[in-house]
Amino acid sequence: MTWQVVVAVVLVVAAVVLATSVKVLREYQRGVAFRLGRLRPPLTPGVRLIFPAVDKLVRVDLRVVTLTIPPQEVITKDNVPARVNAVVLFKVTDPVRSVMEVENHAVATSQIAQTTLRSVVGRADLDTLLAHRADLNEDLARSIDAQTEPWGVHVQVVEIKDVEIPEAMQRAMAREAEAERERRAKIINARGELQASEELRQAADTLSRSPASLQLRYLQTLLELGADQNSTVVFPLPIDIIGPFLGKLPQLMDTFAHAQGNGHHRPARPAAAPGPSEQGPTPPPEPAVTVEPQPEPAVTVEPQPAAPTAPHPAHDGRERPERGHP
Repeated sequence: MTWQVVVAVVLVVAAVVLATSVKVLREYQRGVAFRLGRLRPPLTPGVRLIFPAVDKLVRVDLRVVTLTIPPQEVITKDNVPARVNAVVLFKVTDPVRSVMEVENHAVATSQIAQTTLRSVVGRADLDTLLAHRADLNEDLARSIDAQTEPWGVHVQVVEIKDVEIPEAMQRAMAREAEAERERRAKIINARGELQASEELRQAADTLSRSPASLQLRYLQTLLELGADQNSTVVFPLPIDIIGPFLGKLPQLMDTFAHAQGNGHHRPARPAAAPGPSEQGPTPPPEPAVTVEPQPEPAVTVEPQPAAPTAPHPAHDGRERPERGHP
């Protein structure tokens, strides 16, 4: 009876040990086993026996791990404060080294990524950080992977997610972008004017070869002006009609100036004293030929009395004409 109990106990213990020793590794996992503290070869996916109190199994996931880097306070090369966060994608390539070389490869990779992010962003200016993120991402990936490669960890991608800058800097950047857009608009407008001038020059050359085409252009302009309901009448006068008159204009101006010069230098006839018996209107003078001098007005001097009661004896109050004047 005693031996039956012993056998039953042994069978139960063996069943429990066997149940606890069976381990199943999935396809994306690898096992690093230690037997009595000694490293065993890596375990592949499938059913594996791990004896309790003798063996120890460490499961290593070979899938890509997404690691989010918390926002980091950095100062760029041009002394602009910013908050930058990023995301890191890495995977384990060597399960044995990821267990033997580092205590926790995920935490170690996160810390290395944070310090590297601050270092790389601090070497770049703000414009590079905003406009050339691809170059910074590649630099970050190379730097982090170089430090995690001895741990059997391969960093695949590093992406800068967000860059936060002060509001004053945002307003300054907005003004700069507006000025840049205005500059581009002016350049485009100037190029359009240049192209339009080239086209107008070619059109003028074409019209100059055929005078009839210019006349047709005049008529077309009149048609366009007459389409609107207005009271303005525009009549284009060809230059070949008024050209002869414009050519003779300098000669006419010289003749008119010469005639005016002769009229001013001709001596004036003396004016006859009017008699008491002459009646009737005076004939009008010839224009631009005779210049009639105006008679000089007689100058009279009124003496001031010496005293308000008695007049001066030398003056009797009558006006006397000056000498030389009748």
